[in-house]
Amino acid sequence: MAYNHPRDVIPDIEKAFNDVHLHNDIIDTFCWERVSVRVKDKTQDKRLLESIDGAAYAGELVAMMGPSGSGKSTLLNVLAHRPFEPKFSVEGQLCINRAAASTAIFRRASCFVEQEDSLIGSLTARETLDFAAKLGLPNSVSRAERKRRVEELLASFGLLRVADTIIGTAIRKGLSGGEKRRVSVASQLITCPKILFLDEPTSGLDSVASFEVMSLLKEVAKKNRIIVIASIHQPSTATFNLFDKVFLLSQGKLCYGGPVSFLSNYLEDIRLPMPLHMNPAEYILELVNVDFASDQIRAEQLIRITQLWQNPAKRPREAQVVDVSFDSSARPVSLMPLTKRSQLLIPITLLHRNWIKSYRDVLTYGIRIAMYLGLALMMGTVWLRLQSDQEYIQPFINAIFFGSAFMSFMAVAYVPAYLEDRSTFIKERANGLYGATSFLVANFIIGLPWLFLISVLFSIIAYWLCNFRPDASAFFTFVMWLFLDLVAAESLVVFMASIFPVFVIALALTAFANGLWMSVGGFLVNPTVLNVFWKYWARYIDFQSYVFQGMMVNEFSQRVFECSPAPSGSQADCSCMYRSHLQDQCQIDGEAILDSYGYGRGNTRLWVGILLCIVLGYRLLTLGVLMLKKT
Repeated sequence: MAYNHPRDVIPDIEKAFNDVHLHNDIIDTFCWERVSVRVKDKTQDKRLLESIDGAAYAGELVAMMGPSGSGKSTLLNVLAHRPFEPKFSVEGQLCINRAAASTAIFRRASCFVEQEDSLIGSLTARETLDFAAKLGLPNSVSRAERKRRVEELLASFGLLRVADTIIGTAIRKGLSGGEKRRVSVASQLITCPKILFLDEPTSGLDSVASFEVMSLLKEVAKKNRIIVIASIHQPSTATFNLFDKVFLLSQGKLCYGGPVSFLSNYLEDIRLPMPLHMNPAEYILELVNVDFASDQIRAEQLIRITQLWQNPAKRPREAQVVDVSFDSSARPVSLMPLTKRSQLLIPITLLHRNWIKSYRDVLTYGIRIAMYLGLALMMGTVWLRLQSDQEYIQPFINAIFFGSAFMSFMAVAYVPAYLEDRSTFIKERANGLYGATSFLVANFIIGLPWLFLISVLFSIIAYWLCNFRPDASAFFTFVMWLFLDLVAAESLVVFMASIFPVFVIALALTAFANGLWMSVGGFLVNPTVLNVFWKYWARYIDFQSYVFQGMMVNEFSQRVFECSPAPSGSQADCSCMYRSHLQDQCQIDGEAILDSYGYGRGNTRLWVGILLCIVLGYRLLTLGVLMLKKT
């Protein structure tokens, strides 16, 4: 079913934002010359692209096509100034209006839409565009103007009917695949780019939805003189005919680069006429697909196609790409300086967006709250109403360990929510919206109230059911340690998931790290007998060890336990498990228990300070990882 959209409301971006973004300079031409990419490592030295030339003009819709592995996505990434790993060697000349443009200027003039829709599932379509405008537009744009711009894009992309529908999460169904793709594109157009790159914009869409997305893009590109360059795999005939130009790649070489309208004539000239009643996109992909060129004739045919295009004299005049040579006398494009976005407003905007996500998406904190409440009930009923007799000392210690260690262990549930946030951050950073510092600051702050709420709710249930020391100050100290435990555990999750942004790997490594911290935290092996290899490094950076110490001191430093009656025939009045100055009174001073673990009193502030340093350390390491890892 085709989507209905009012064609008469396609926004005039240039008119609306002429004084905001590009002002006096217009990008008429984007050229690339002799673009080559080589990958080098220990096992291979392979050319992914070989001397690719091309050009695109304002208002054109350009397709990058080729079979899998042909290099179309690589070429798109080169043209979009996307970062490459050090093992990739990139050569060539890129120019705007035949003059060189710095990466900073190019980033301001262009946007990139990923193949996967990196959208926050708990936001509505309108909110997604509104936050894109808040993050991407300069401060000089008024709130009313920003709202008008959002509404125009919603109308032009046929999204008004679903503007207040959420994108969709694993729990709640939202927009369709085609609607999500249109939201992705519209959110990039909000900042009025002059060049728009799209990686497989029709991936996962049916032919009708693909045609609608691309036809809308063509309308916007023509009306606003935007250069749209898209890698596309196998479009339908109707979608293929929407493109003004096509660049056909095979094995990293260009087989055709020119107007779609003259492709048929070119194939006729090289004696490979296009069959009637066949999708031209399918036919040309078959011509250049080396994966299934098993026979000699097909292989020789592909070599001939490539060689013919490499000889400019053999190309038809209409299909000739313009002279893309770099013109040293051309005036470099100079964009109007943007009103600098406030470095304070960016984290505030991210906080606002994260807050909406945190209470709408149950996978972020809702499931965790339910999980922790279940854990509190289980703990409170297993260690129900522990008494002040000495046989309950060990159960008290066990409960303290369980409450602290497993609370931090279960922080692994935050991995999927963080990976979604990170995916959005990678996309928005690549488009120059904000950096790693703003992302991490917002991510850290938004978690604090939720983690504090979890700590309070857990403590209200478990603390009193277990019959820990009945004192208000002891209760709130218990809450404090639990809160710091969760903050440190979540910081560990963020660090691990930033190093390995794959769900299963991040989950496994975080679980492994928590298992290590449990082992050396002081409960499973008494600190006085822990071997030196683990004692003098792991235990001192183990946040769980400080939480366990703090909770032990909080519980036992001001508590007294009753000794058991002495066995019959014994001269003593009672039998005490721990020696203390209260032994004559058949009691055990709680400090004797702490002495057996080697825990001193009066170190609470020191331990809190160390815990805060560990949290800061995890966050700074995460910042370094995000700065180094661009993808």
